Amino acid sequence: MLFEKIKSEILAHNSYVIGSGGEAAVIDPRRDCLIYGSIAGRENMKITKIFETHKNEDYVIGSRELARPTGAEILHGAREAFGFGTGVREGETFMIGSLEIEVLETPGHTVESISLLLRDRSVSDDPLMVFTGDALFAGDVGRTDLAGEDLRREMSEMLYASLHEKILPLPDGVIVCPAHGAGSVCGGNISDREYTTIGFEKATNRLLSMEREEFVESKVNERLYEPPYFTMMRKLNREGPPLIYNLPHLRAYSAREIRFLLDKKAQIVDIRSPTSFAGGHIPGTLNIWRQGLPLYMGYYLNYEDPIVLVDDFNLDLDRVVRHFVRLGYDNIAGYLAGGFAAWFRQGEEIERAGTWSPTDLAEHLDDPSVWILDVRNVNHREEDGHIAGSHHIYVGHLEEHLAEIPEEKQIVVHCDVGFKGSLAASILEKHGFRNVTNLLGGTVGWAAANYPLLKD
Repeated sequence: MLFEKIKSEILAHNSYVIGSGGEAAVIDPRRDCLIYGSIAGRENMKITKIFETHKNEDYVIGSRELARPTGAEILHGAREAFGFGTGVREGETFMIGSLEIEVLETPGHTVESISLLLRDRSVSDDPLMVFTGDALFAGDVGRTDLAGEDLRREMSEMLYASLHEKILPLPDGVIVCPAHGAGSVCGGNISDREYTTIGFEKATNRLLSMEREEFVESKVNERLYEPPYFTMMRKLNREGPPLIYNLPHLRAYSAREIRFLLDKKAQIVDIRSPTSFAGGHIPGTLNIWRQGLPLYMGYYLNYEDPIVLVDDFNLDLDRVVRHFVRLGYDNIAGYLAGGFAAWFRQGEEIERAGTWSPTDLAEHLDDPSVWILDVRNVNHREEDGHIAGSHHIYVGHLEEHLAEIPEEKQIVVHCDVGFKGSLAASILEKHGFRNVTNLLGGTVGWAAANYPLLKD
């Protein structure tokens, strides 16, 4: 039996390849899908089935892209009309060699969500694994707010029923294979655990021990952020995303061309570190560090205007491009040839962002001309504590609250360490704020320097 989990970094997306008897199936494939064919080819197997556990909101699904070269059948939940594939219902079974896949309808995260129960009939009739999509994670369950606030209670009730009537009655030894791991925005607090079982989740997952009403109230009152790009993901994944065939080819732009593109509303994204960005950057550019791209590009980039990258040495840009393609940004166009050095060698104007250490901020904590802006997730602010006198606006919602920030004061932005703080500083600068400082080290450095974090 073939079983392989493919992890997509940062998005914390899990997809799976299973196979037997010369056949293979892929569950929840990503859009850059060559890896699945490579795995199947290595095992002398042909991919014949592709399963989507739900339409997904945080990345572009890869089933159409994978079906093109393989000819595999795409299967998804039948409770919502898709523009492609075949809808499946509760109890339907599919054979992949000796492996039997049984469909369990498990709505709640989305209405059409399904889980896939796997048996290896050559060994036993007992269930071996269950692919739970976004219904059940290690240490958490799926979010129920994405259908809208008016349906949140109903979706939470559906999820409770799916968990307690379909998934948890399975034998304790059944291996749980979710569509996401720790760090995904599709759950509130997914555990950093590679594998789990039904029995382990029943014993340790706090949400699973709740009675129905407590569970529903917990999910209804859960505070999670929804990036704006989720709307585009739902549309693409329901209708069928466009085929890309290969990763986009990036064009190398000269510094003069970049200056021209800025005038034409191109989206220039500086992917360097906060310290590099603070030392000097192209005016009006957005600073999203490499590892933060999948998490924050969806808040601030549109799907129409060309996207151009600025780095120091332009290393491993193929990996960066994958982040954009997985979120449907096919308008990724190019990069600054020669890196940021090419910009200042030409004598172009540069902008700088201020930086402070925790000690610098402590010395100005009572200064009325300083306005401290905390851009962390609100749950981190409440759980870890906050700096005295700080104001809170989540970095993803910053543009919606610019009027609340006093332009005449020195704005000291902070997050946990400094990366989201640099993103926030770049957004403020782009909107005309001229006295912005990023607290390097954030609350982590603040606490390490033995300064207090307050809790309400």
